[in-house]
Order: sequence, then C-alpha cells, then structure tokens
Amino acid sequence: MKKLLFLIFVLLANASFGKIWTPTILSDNMVLQQQSEATIWGWTTATSETITIIGSWSNVEVTAKAHQGVWSAQLPTPVAGGPYTLTIKGHEELVFSNVMIGEVWIASGQSNMQWTPNMGLDNAQEEINKANYPNIRFFQVPQRKSTTPQDDTPGEWFSCSPETMQNFSSVAYFFGRKLHKNMSVPIGLISSNWGGTPVEVWIPEERIAADKELSEAAKLISEYEWWPHLPGTAYNAMIHPLLKFNIAGAIWYQGESNRANSKSYYRSFPFLIESWRDLWKNDFPFYFAQIAPFDYDKDKKDIKAAVVRDAQLQTMLTVPNTGMAVTNDIGNLKDIHPTNKQEVGRRLALWALAKTYGVKDVPYSGPVYEKMEVKKGKIILTFDHADGLTMNGKALTEFQIAGTDKKFVDAKAKIKGNKVEVYTKEVKKPVAVRFAFYDKALPNLYNAAGLPASAFRTDDWEINID
Repeated sequence: MKKLLFLIFVLLANASFGKIWTPTILSDNMVLQQQSEATIWGWTTATSETITIIGSWSNVEVTAKAHQGVWSAQLPTPVAGGPYTLTIKGHEELVFSNVMIGEVWIASGQSNMQWTPNMGLDNAQEEINKANYPNIRFFQVPQRKSTTPQDDTPGEWFSCSPETMQNFSSVAYFFGRKLHKNMSVPIGLISSNWGGTPVEVWIPEERIAADKELSEAAKLISEYEWWPHLPGTAYNAMIHPLLKFNIAGAIWYQGESNRANSKSYYRSFPFLIESWRDLWKNDFPFYFAQIAPFDYDKDKKDIKAAVVRDAQLQTMLTVPNTGMAVTNDIGNLKDIHPTNKQEVGRRLALWALAKTYGVKDVPYSGPVYEKMEVKKGKIILTFDHADGLTMNGKALTEFQIAGTDKKFVDAKAKIKGNKVEVYTKEVKKPVAVRFAFYDKALPNLYNAAGLPASAFRTDDWEINID
C-alpha cells in the first residue's frame, strides 16, 4: 500500500511540476535565419514524450521524440519577414512571440568588439538617439568561463532601441545597421565577446591540446584575474551553447592580446575559424577587423602587433570565405579602443554585402598586395583592389626596402597608375618590401573607394621578435 501511494505521489508530482524548456537563444523577439532548416531544441521532464513545433509563418507541424529528456527538430523557415509566433507543444505549451525571420550574425572577439556606445564612440549621443530599429534584434551572451562545454547561457533577445543599443557592441550594431538598411530584412546580432581575451580561449581546449605548437604557444599567455586565459574556457561558456542556432556568418575583432605569442597567430587564427565551422557544421562567412595601430611599447620598431596583422592578412588570403576590414587609418596611437566604430562596422558590412549577399558594385576591400618585380633598382608592387590608387598627404609613407642582407631601411614610394614603385639610394639591389610593418605605423595608401591598403611584406624571412 505504501509503495502504491508513493507511486501515485510521484506521478502527481510529475504532472504538477513537469516542464518543457528551451535554451535562452530561443525566446521572444528572436531572429531565425531565413530560408534554412532552423534547429529548435530543448529539454523536457517527460523524458520520452513527443514534442510538436509550429511556426506561424506556415503552420506546418514538425515533431521531435524526446530521448532522455532531450529533443530537437528541424523547422523550415521562409524568406525574411515577421513578426511571427513559434509554438512548442508537449505536456505543456510554450509560445514565443514577436519572432522575426532574417539574417543572423554572431559578433565575437575581445574589447574592440565588446566596446559599447557608453564606453566610447564618436558622436555617441547622436547615434544612441537615432537607434530606433525594431527589426534589428540583439542577444548579449554574458561573460562567463567554464572548463566544460555548457548547453545553455543566460540571455534574452531585445529589439534595437536607444536604451538597448547603448549597451550593445558598437561594431556589431553598425554592421547590422548597414545590412538592415541595404537589404531591408530583419537582422539578428549575437554578441559574445570579452575584453583582453587571447584567441586560444575561444577554441575548444581539446583541439589546442592536440596541437603541440599551439599548446606551447598558449603557455605564453599571461594570467589575469579579469578575463580567462586558459584554452577553451570562453568557448565552453559563450560559444558552445549557440552551436545549434543557425547563423548566416560571423564577424570578429580580436588579436591585440596575442602579441605575447604573435607568431603562433598564423596557425591559431585559421584554427579558430576551422573549429567553429566544424562545430556549426557550416562553412559560414567569417569577416574580421585587422587590429589598429597603437603605441604599445614606445618603440617605433616593435613588430609584435604587426605580426598579428600579417597573420590576419595571410588568413584572409588562404582561408576560403573570409574577409578583412583594414583599420590602420581609423586607429588611435594613444587609445587601444579607437572610437570610430561606425567605420569598422561599415567596412565589415561591405564584405558581407558584396561576398555573402552578392550586392553588385560594392567596393569592399582596400588594396591588397599581389606581387612584385624588380626593375632598375626599384621594386614595382602590384595590388588587387587597386582601382584609383591614391594617398592621403603629399607623399606615401611607411614603406621599407631591403637587399639580400635582409636589413630594411625607409624608402620612398610613388604611385604609378595602379602600381606602386618603391626605391632608395641606400639599397642598390632590392629584393623585398615591407609596408606599415611595425606596431604603430600610420600608412596612407588607399584606393578610389577610400579603403586603405593592408600592411604587408613581400618576404617570407624568419621574423625575429625579442
């Protein structure tokens, strides 16, 4: 009799306290990726029940059989539009309202991606006041670390308003605003970033551990109490919970904190992109900002940040479906957080508009070094994206040239059509050129679209960093 009463009590308790729930990324005000198979997933206390999912855009039902309380289903989404509702039915019913269908991007990195209008932005109050875009939606992932992958993260979706925009990533906002204005579709922005973090904390720890070179390089990162430094700890808490959520692509602004192991960034940065694409099972576009000039060590010839920039350039040139927004003309040597975030976001959006969305006649890149040839003691440089080469000022700056002794000296440079001619009397037989290849270089080479040339080097010599 006691056993029967206990069983009845358990059944009644389950009936009274049973629950269906989803991760916080699935909630009111969210944006689902258009024309995709959106993953809708969650948990239930009725461990093997059937869950029915309905999007009001089609009213087609899809079902998922829970296994040990976990359920997941693929829900087709239409072209951009809304607002809609999303209904989830089992032993109870969840209804998410004000759901939009559009383009979803994740924005990640360290402090220059984290920086909000309230932290420092050109014309901040004016930008805040006019940030009324109800069909741009924000989801802020809180800064947390974990030694194990997490299934969920705190957070909720908000419509863009002056109140919400002022505490959201400026770069992500201006990127999303540009897409929204040009494409007239809802935009979902997921901000997951943490100032001071090296790239290693955003890569799964087991992937770093399996690579001897990256494991050793990770040991060079200093430990700070304000942000994580161990491989995978930000990924576990701030990226892993998002892996099932469909995205159009990612934007990234990070690299300053990898000056301590800058040479390894040639491997670790592409490794990050590869790992995220593997985990999302999607070779999505990945666009990033090249880090800006800054006076780190009061040493003109310090090149640790320049090496990071070069690694970023090489990543763009070798990893498919990537793009780089150059920022060497909008930095601030006295402020590692330059406040012209409008232009960073716009330049990232140009890549997305041109390369992801196929918008015609959108210039999206500044000049990118392609090849060189030596003629009569001068090096002639050829560039991609070189239509209408121009300069800001009376003479080109930040070019250096070297002979076979591998010693670089300052050189003169002139624009010759869509090429640049570099020379100096000090080097009679030049073999290599470097451009803006130190931490606080302020170059002035542009194309007709007003987009600056990336720093580069023509050599592949071993880089010596003290």
